Amino acid sequence: MILFAPFHLRRLREISVAALLVAICPAQPAPAATAPEDARTSAKSGSAALGPHDSNAPINVSSDNFVGNFETKVGTYIGNVIVTQADYKLRADKVKVNVVSGKPSRFDATGNVVFVSSSGTATGDYGIYDLGPRTVTLTGHVVLTKDKDVMHGTALTVNMVTGESHLTAHGAPGNRVQGLFVQQPSSATAKPATAAPK
Repeated sequence: MILFAPFHLRRLREISVAALLVAICPAQPAPAATAPEDARTSAKSGSAALGPHDSNAPINVSSDNFVGNFETKVGTYIGNVIVTQADYKLRADKVKVNVVSGKPSRFDATGNVVFVSSSGTATGDYGIYDLGPRTVTLTGHVVLTKDKDVMHGTALTVNMVTGESHLTAHGAPGNRVQGLFVQQPSSATAKPATAAPK
């Protein structure tokens, strides 16, 4: 039997649990995930630190619509969904919330998934925020951006406790992560300013 808001709407929107999100991500979107100066990339994977995050902060969810199902214990937020925890934010077209013992256990995001943190942004086709291990995972066409720096892969996993992120590219050409880091011109190589004509 499918019920429409307000059955779980008020309850799930006001849920406070000891963890977030998608995340991603995040898997991040996003990818969010990389501070390029700290990024370590190899032939098949890369990792970077997102910095500290309060994974015990309350989780806020907002959307255009909500559908809850008593039998499956699943609630689905639909339309411009935004999941926020402290400084991390997950956006998607649809987010499904699985409930165990009256508390959310996992958020599954689909459609234009974006994971945002203070360290950058991560985007992907699908995102999962698992409250058990406190991880955000983005899969599909994953893109991590930080200012003008960009990394590409197929799967991003972010540890919400440690801030560590891991990007892989299985299924991409050569199974290799791709990164582009734009260097700022140094003052020594900068072109000297020309004097205005007298």
